[in-house]
Amino acid sequence: MAEFDVILRNGYIVTEKGVSKGDIAIKGGKIAAISCIDQLKGTAADEIDVTDQYILPGLIDTHVHFNEPGRTDWEGFETGSKALAAGGVTTFFDMPLNSHPATINKDAFDLKFSRGLEKSLVNFYLWGGLVPSNINHLQELSECGAIGFKAFMSDSGIADFKACDDVHLLQGMEKISELQSLLAVHAESQQITEHLTNTLIRRGDTSAKSFSQSRPILSEIEAVQRILTYAKLTNCKIHIVHVTSSEVISQITAAKKQGVDVTVETCPHYLSLTTADLAEKGVIAKCAPPLRQAKEVEMLWDALRNGEIDIIGSDHSPSPPELKEGDFFTAWGGISGAQTTLNILLEEGYWKRNISLETIVRLTATNPAKRFKLFPQKGILDIESDADLTIIDLNESFVLKKEDLFYKHQQSPFLGKKFRGKVKYTLVNGKLVYSSLKEKIR
Repeated sequence: MAEFDVILRNGYIVTEKGVSKGDIAIKGGKIAAISCIDQLKGTAADEIDVTDQYILPGLIDTHVHFNEPGRTDWEGFETGSKALAAGGVTTFFDMPLNSHPATINKDAFDLKFSRGLEKSLVNFYLWGGLVPSNINHLQELSECGAIGFKAFMSDSGIADFKACDDVHLLQGMEKISELQSLLAVHAESQQITEHLTNTLIRRGDTSAKSFSQSRPILSEIEAVQRILTYAKLTNCKIHIVHVTSSEVISQITAAKKQGVDVTVETCPHYLSLTTADLAEKGVIAKCAPPLRQAKEVEMLWDALRNGEIDIIGSDHSPSPPELKEGDFFTAWGGISGAQTTLNILLEEGYWKRNISLETIVRLTATNPAKRFKLFPQKGILDIESDADLTIIDLNESFVLKKEDLFYKHQQSPFLGKKFRGKVKYTLVNGKLVYSSLKEKIR
């Protein structure tokens, strides 16, 4: 009888601390043995030769919208998790809005969770929502296992997920602090964005440039300053999502030095696309906050190098093609990106800007696991950790085509882009769920 279930032979093992050549053995869904000196002794039911390939901890995508139940025609657990597996992601956190009902009470949580158990190919956790009407439901959501809570400081675009005014933010943050949980925040000023949007629409200007001007960096700064103040007052842990600017990050870095328990998340599209891409590609690249100018992209990379960015999440926010029609103010705002996070970080980071693999692992696996109390079960390659792994060929190039995407709707602003670095295998709890060689999803 074989000693192990799977052995990965002759790969380069990557953690946040370094890269070393060796073998990894898996048994019962856990990493059972690692050898970085001599070849690992023992046999396995399945051996995979990963010579000259790199073994990374499976990515943890902290920010996706899979919209099930209620809007499964936009995306669902089945198609969304297949896309994640093809992108090397082994765990995701699904946001509480876009699904219907929104995940703002126990019944909605249980319904969504049951759909995820039935259909998801990879590990998942659910965010609970914080809206003005559900302060009394936060404890039950926490008891259900919510990974944290999500609130909007500006209009979410979804009728049953209202933005929180300042009073409800403070009330919710007090309760979340009491629950020893965490609040993720969409931080844009409703007052600023609404005023500018109305002004520009009255002028009849609905261009890409106008949309960007309606949601300026100043709107993020104002909202972030406010939520940081509330965090100090309530002692609530916060996570600022989809940050687009180093100016915003500097505010958060200063707050960290003052003792505020806050982390920063940005997205692959803010590290790779610009206002010029928005104008060229159209509403397929519309998101909120919007894409920024090229100089802002480079300053985000500088902040990443300096350790001021904690986590990278895709903010995968898909929709049917018909919602991506119209002008820049009426079309749905969301980018489909769950499958391409690692590709973008390798191409734009590792190859173009000399960002190390260790840094990429830290931002996409280790830091998320630590922030959300999943470490060392996840986010690391170590004995007894979950066998959630992705294996990549750094040197293999490909051009992203529509037929490569596993999304419900094969839309992406990255179609036609050439990438260096391809996901070859993804294992979840020791089981092979994706192989590019066999062009299959389990």
